[in-house]
Amino acid sequence: MQTLRASKCGLSTAQLPSYILDVIDALTKAGYEAYIVGGGVRDLILGLNPKDFDAVTNATPAQVKEVFGRRCRIIGRRFELAHVYAGRELVEVATFRAPPKKAVTSASGMILRDNNWGTIEQDFVRRDFSINAMYYQPRKGIVLDFCHAIDDIKNKTLRLLGDPTLRFEEDPVRMLRTLRFAAKLNFSIAPEILEIFTPELTQLLRDISPHRLYDESQKLFTMGHLNRVLPMLIDFGIWHQLFADISPDISTFIERAAINTDQRIQMGKTINPAFFYAVLLWKPFLERCEFYLSKGVVPAEARAQAGLDVLKRQATRTIIPRFAETFIREVWEMQTRLLNPKPQQIQALSTHARFRAGFDFLLLREKSGDDTTQGMGVWWDAYQQMSTDEKERAISQYNRQRAKSRRKATTDDVVETKPVAAITEIEPLVNEPEPRSRRERKSRAKPERPIQTVSAGGSEIASDHPILKRKRVKRDLSQVIFGPTQ
Repeated sequence: MQTLRASKCGLSTAQLPSYILDVIDALTKAGYEAYIVGGGVRDLILGLNPKDFDAVTNATPAQVKEVFGRRCRIIGRRFELAHVYAGRELVEVATFRAPPKKAVTSASGMILRDNNWGTIEQDFVRRDFSINAMYYQPRKGIVLDFCHAIDDIKNKTLRLLGDPTLRFEEDPVRMLRTLRFAAKLNFSIAPEILEIFTPELTQLLRDISPHRLYDESQKLFTMGHLNRVLPMLIDFGIWHQLFADISPDISTFIERAAINTDQRIQMGKTINPAFFYAVLLWKPFLERCEFYLSKGVVPAEARAQAGLDVLKRQATRTIIPRFAETFIREVWEMQTRLLNPKPQQIQALSTHARFRAGFDFLLLREKSGDDTTQGMGVWWDAYQQMSTDEKERAISQYNRQRAKSRRKATTDDVVETKPVAAITEIEPLVNEPEPRSRRERKSRAKPERPIQTVSAGGSEIASDHPILKRKRVKRDLSQVIFGPTQ
């Protein structure tokens, strides 16, 4: 173990937010040891901006709750932790771990319970990667390095503490964390990890709950280096452990969506991780739609049932929450509505809650070379930049173009159904001028019928006389009473 000066590692209290200092100070004031540990320390040394900060202490979760009262909540069964709320921020406070006295593991070696408290020397051994095992005490200005982690950070090497096979068996999710850190930090993976990191070993991920795998997949999608980690998931055999019916090849559509997601994160924009699931599952969704359409199912029902089937199948790997499933299905449904909108509904459609996500999805498809979008992605993109008057003109032009396309489609259908002999053009005998008014065209279209006359009492009544157009009803004479009336 070596004690390093924080200043030599590029660390100072000025880099830390007030909420993590408040947590450290409160625990220290109560008489406990308290350190900042994990990715927050690592990212500060690398010159990155940490997303959050974690603390570690020799106080048990119950003692941490005594210090912070209502601001603290104890969570977890397998790995008990204390969540401390400091304003809007959340700090995860863990207790020093010790090796279990009696190992509680599954048949594959995964640790099922890990709530044995110990010392800081015992705690660092329980951590997964060396770069995450540096303990920073900001008030004392020191960093405790038990495993020469500072050298691994300088050499940009990702190294596991202990035997890699045993560490992966203890928690198979560490395989996902290995690829995530390697992609995020652009670190090389140590040779001893590469030797045992085989597709057969990734089968251990089947023992992990689908809920936890979903959480880990969200971390992959939102770390800002999604385009870099996707090929690694395929190369190391993890793709099939995360995605059920998605073929392990990165299409242009998926690649563009990954790049777009990374760009949005780098610009500080918010993203919805469920959007990338909608991209990944788009091809299986289309294939399932075709299956139901071939069975004669109505298109709307085919899309609804296909969405349910694809998401239910994906739940065998990662269970997507209900609200995220609803978002994914709405994005898919918006594709149909955006491709062929009714002119009177365009304005309302542009204010729909899922319009932006559906439009982004459509534009990504179009830029990826999907011809079925019919250029509507560019049309909607231009429509959003227009003024009110320009939007009205664009809708009118779209309506005319839509009617023209329908007439052309109808004409093509009529031409296809006519025999070849009937298609030949006949030369008119008399070149009469085309009637201008609608009334003249109607009268010319109706053939003139000969007027019949009926003689009645010496006078002739034409067949088009109103009296002859009356409907004659045959009366039942048996009910008629003949004779004088009272």
